[in-house]
Amino acid sequence: MELYATFSLLLVVAALFAYLNHRFLHLPPTIGLLTLTLLSSLGLVGLGRLGVPLVLRVVEVVRTIDFHTVLMQYMLSFLLFAGALQLDTRSLGRQQLPVLLLATVGTLLSTVMVACSLYLVLPLFRLPLDFIYCLLFGSLISPTDPVAVLGILTKAGLPKSLETNIVGESLFNDGVGVVLFATVLSVATAGTGAAEPARVLGLLLREGVGGLALGVGLGVVVYQLLRNVDNYTVEVLLTLALVTGGSALAARLHTSGPLAMVVAGLIVGSQQGRRGMSDVTEDYVDKFWELIDGVLNAVLFALMGLEMLVLRISGQYIGAGLAAVALVLLARLVSVSIPLSFLRGRREFSEFNLAVLTWGGLRGGISVALALSLPPTMPRELLVGITYVVVVFSILGQGLTIGPLAARLQRGRGPAEPGT
Repeated sequence: MELYATFSLLLVVAALFAYLNHRFLHLPPTIGLLTLTLLSSLGLVGLGRLGVPLVLRVVEVVRTIDFHTVLMQYMLSFLLFAGALQLDTRSLGRQQLPVLLLATVGTLLSTVMVACSLYLVLPLFRLPLDFIYCLLFGSLISPTDPVAVLGILTKAGLPKSLETNIVGESLFNDGVGVVLFATVLSVATAGTGAAEPARVLGLLLREGVGGLALGVGLGVVVYQLLRNVDNYTVEVLLTLALVTGGSALAARLHTSGPLAMVVAGLIVGSQQGRRGMSDVTEDYVDKFWELIDGVLNAVLFALMGLEMLVLRISGQYIGAGLAAVALVLLARLVSVSIPLSFLRGRREFSEFNLAVLTWGGLRGGISVALALSLPPTMPRELLVGITYVVVVFSILGQGLTIGPLAARLQRGRGPAEPGT
């Protein structure tokens, strides 16, 4: 009953704020929902301090929500599958090398850069932190969030190839980021002296390679099943079973469920996969997953806003978070520049592409969920506080300005240039 009450609260809040945003604010759904929930949360915090009973009850309900479990084990697989299903695989095929480099080399570079710079900067705020925890923060904040990206950037009017790069990267690098986070967390838990290279490598292979292999296997099996039936109800159920059953199987096998769902979604949504569906079925499958994507996006950002009711973020943490914003953006610039420099002999990359890729690297619910999953034996409150500041700035600051920035840079550079 408590689970039903929690989900009911989230759905009511999401529906109300989605209506208010569509009716009055006219902001992109992701930005509008987060803005309204943050503002309402600040108001509720004030009422809570006055001891208003209803507000105190809401706070208790929010406190029972396991953000990490709700997002990482349930919602994320649906969101990533829906995003991968809608991605133009032909365009992704043409951009596969930049996407691969950004999702792997770029994420690794950003993780290390953020960790090193944060380790040097935090003592200035009288918040010294062991390097392993700085590395933990780097791993959770470096992946760009597919939920935020798909909700904002696809409406920003970017060139198709550049949009494919950003969205494709965001779909894959969350899997890389989750694998990195799990690896660093295991080292931090066991102690750096107890971490064996063979054990760390085994964890990386099991999570990363295992997730990719599982996604390929599930995607091929469901594709074959879709080819042999022409009934949209059955085919929608098959895709739904793929996500629910595949996620549960990935958890059982201790592989990366998010990575598996991205690969499976790309296979089912590919041109070859769609040839196995009739036009009616394809329309129903697309609309079903668009609806799932929209509803879960609304619930996710309502949940992020409500979490503000139970977080204890001091002024000291906010200052450190604002410094982290600059560090994360600088790391994003470098981690985009270096991988793309490897491809300069093959294709041209303009300053326009670099600027949009840097500013369009939005952080969102994944980073918050990973931070909230930290055990209380670690500096959890500090890392959660810094993460929230970075995520709120990313979605509200970068999300609101990426469209106008892209349009201004596009006018300034003249005719379209080849490249990403």
